[in-house]
Amino acid sequence: MSKVDLVPRQPPALDPNEDRYWDPRDLEVEMRRVLEICHGCRMCVGYCGTFPSVFARIDRDIEERAATGAELLDDAGFAEASDLCWQCKLCYVKCPYTQDEGHAWLVDVPRLLTREKAQRARRNGISIQDRVLGEPQLLGRVTAGPLAPIANLVNANRLVRKAMEKAAGIAAAFPLPPFGSQSFPAWLANHRPDTQAGTRGTVALFATCLADYNFPSIAVAAVRVLEKNGWRVVRPQQTCCGMPNLDGGDIDAAREKARANVASLLREVEAGHKLVCLQPTCAYTARREWPELLGTEDARKVATAMLDVMELLDQQRRDKTLSRAFSSGLGRVAYHAACHLRAQKIGYPAVRLLDLLPDTEVEIVEQCSAVDGTWGMKAQHYEMGRRYAQKMARGVEAVEPALVVTDCALSARRILAENGRAAVHPIEALAKAYGWNAGGAAT
Repeated sequence: MSKVDLVPRQPPALDPNEDRYWDPRDLEVEMRRVLEICHGCRMCVGYCGTFPSVFARIDRDIEERAATGAELLDDAGFAEASDLCWQCKLCYVKCPYTQDEGHAWLVDVPRLLTREKAQRARRNGISIQDRVLGEPQLLGRVTAGPLAPIANLVNANRLVRKAMEKAAGIAAAFPLPPFGSQSFPAWLANHRPDTQAGTRGTVALFATCLADYNFPSIAVAAVRVLEKNGWRVVRPQQTCCGMPNLDGGDIDAAREKARANVASLLREVEAGHKLVCLQPTCAYTARREWPELLGTEDARKVATAMLDVMELLDQQRRDKTLSRAFSSGLGRVAYHAACHLRAQKIGYPAVRLLDLLPDTEVEIVEQCSAVDGTWGMKAQHYEMGRRYAQKMARGVEAVEPALVVTDCALSARRILAENGRAAVHPIEALAKAYGWNAGGAAT
């Protein structure tokens, strides 16, 4: 019989503003409780490296140390479990023992492992690797624009990338996102809105670091499509969502970013504007992490208001106000279902929209890219990430697509590396169908 109680004596400590969140003994008890449940279930064994690692340790302790379950797991096992988790959230989505499923065990492995990493980071400090990867907006602001061609040339140099790997632990083989020759904020400042813009209302765009500085074509396409469908688009003051900091256990930095974003975005919500995000990881962070990080009603209001850009357009599809003035189709499309979109439990609004296009056939590839924020960029995880991404790569190729689409710009980097195909955001695909090219000009 197990020595670990499976039903928690009190709700798990998920709020970093509570003292119990930082209590090592409380964490130890909770880690053993949850991992005992996972060991008995094993449904998620193929999702990431965390579960095989945990199960191997528990099985060894049962065989060699007379354990009955997870009661002998120690700090080394906890740390390895956290380090091998890339926070795709799929284990939570699929788990039958969560609060969302109404189960008394209240299992939430991703948040539990975030808590373990946060306690470890507070004890040991934030690594150089996590500090570098945790501030994408700082590098983007400096580099996007006139310096982009030089930066992109440097990032493409293998010797430079090897040096970067040695100094900061960023995998030399991972195709880093390029920097845009013009940032989205700079483009928007000089943009002349469509004559239809504003007839439905205003969209406040949480563009995200990737669309602001690395792939401004995503944000430009969003503006074009939203304006065509009657929305005026504004970009309120914003910074990184904070997920890269959470990846490194830096709760304080993530909280500061959440506080700044909520203060800015709340003004848009109170003005009656729609709040729209361009990347699923950032939308997930706003919806699920900001309320926990801040614990305020303001954060909950922003979280409730946040929509994925395709989600908003899908609402228009349902109420029959979406413009269907499409000039072309896309052929056979492989649509990669991003994990952090699936974690929001909003279905696949992009697929419903792309299905409207003429001469377009969409096949869904529901496999993880094993990037999920910064994890897949780290040198120590790169090869493991590649192995886990092969199901996705094979799924994409099996479609034999004319176009690959994914909501996640970092998953697109994995697809580029493994399949040699340049995947686009669904808003870019929709813009193309309306008659605009990737740069936002009419074709």
